[in-house]
Amino acid sequence: VSMGCIMMRACHKNTCPVGVATQDPELRKYFQGKPEHVVNFMRFIAQEVREIMAQLGVRTLNNLIGRSDKLEMKRALEHWKARGLDFSSIFHQPEVSPFVKRFAQDLQDHELDKTLDRQMLLRLCEPALARREPVRATIPIRNSNRVVGTMLGSEVSRRYHAEGLPDDTIHLHFKGSAGQSFGAFMPRGITFELEGDANDYFGKGLSGARLMVYPPRGSTFAAEENIIIGNVALYGATSGEAFIRGVAGERFAVRNSGATAVVEGIGDHGCEYMTGGRVAILGHTGRNFAAGMSGGVAYVLDLEGDFAQRCNLEMVTLNPVTDPDDVAELRQMIQAHRERTGSLRAAAILDGWEQHLAKFIKVLPKDYARVLAATRKVRESGLSGEEAVMAAFLENTRDAARVGGG
Repeated sequence: VSMGCIMMRACHKNTCPVGVATQDPELRKYFQGKPEHVVNFMRFIAQEVREIMAQLGVRTLNNLIGRSDKLEMKRALEHWKARGLDFSSIFHQPEVSPFVKRFAQDLQDHELDKTLDRQMLLRLCEPALARREPVRATIPIRNSNRVVGTMLGSEVSRRYHAEGLPDDTIHLHFKGSAGQSFGAFMPRGITFELEGDANDYFGKGLSGARLMVYPPRGSTFAAEENIIIGNVALYGATSGEAFIRGVAGERFAVRNSGATAVVEGIGDHGCEYMTGGRVAILGHTGRNFAAGMSGGVAYVLDLEGDFAQRCNLEMVTLNPVTDPDDVAELRQMIQAHRERTGSLRAAAILDGWEQHLAKFIKVLPKDYARVLAATRKVRESGLSGEEAVMAAFLENTRDAARVGGG
């Protein structure tokens, strides 16, 4: 509201008359909001809070924590939903010593000094951080080593910002079982190769790095039939690559918005709420695949021919992979997977490419497909750049068949 919203309740229609909730360039001209307006609004809030605290006889917000004796019910509240509500247990003041702390006053020790990043990785990778020199190393890892690489990635971003380091500047080969959040949030320029397995949140928030995981050399089990990483891998990933030789747990690539991933099987709810990126699944998928998926593309190998029964079809379409660009993209992803992980499943698919290609299904969001079609149409009419994107956007919003309506 402080930025100019007049509560028209038409945010989803792209018709906001004050230019707040619209992509229409003509309507956006009416936007009058300034950062100073928000600053002023927050100052008014702070001033009123101070006035209320003065009325209560309290000097600081910390002194208000736990003071339920300052709360009272509105006795005049007669709404039918409120009748019968009893807040006495919430307002109750327990009899405790005055020395008992009412809020967090002691700093929690997260034991960050014990992390693998602080103990080894930051020091080991200093040549890359300071001078962009290549760093190579083989390092043992245990499942108690959590968020490995996150502090290292933070340091890369602190020094080199969104650009990151040149590709593969830091290449670390880990052996063992990685703990939760292996490679989380890592930026461009870092490659982590894991010979072993990983727990949940593998590659969470991946931001440009490359991750590879495969079974230990000499393993006798079939990688494509066994779990090798846990649940919620690549959650919220924005860019980068991940090659997983084996099966992932549930909620793989949820909210992926730009990363490329290849995996040999996944659990339930794969690619849920995905908005971008590319995912290739070279094996079985669980239930509810692509629920809420509004962007990006998934290629699924449907060996049993029953994938449609496990896919949430509310927002996506299923098509054979026939477009030459799609075929080339899928083949390149599988070739990279074989080269990075030594995958036997990828090798078998490439050796019998034609018969396997016929069993791949392209999962494409309906809205995304319409935008792509509209973009091609407006570019053929002579528009380009931002004009083409805006024209495609407007054409999609006017399509009565679109998922969101409007």
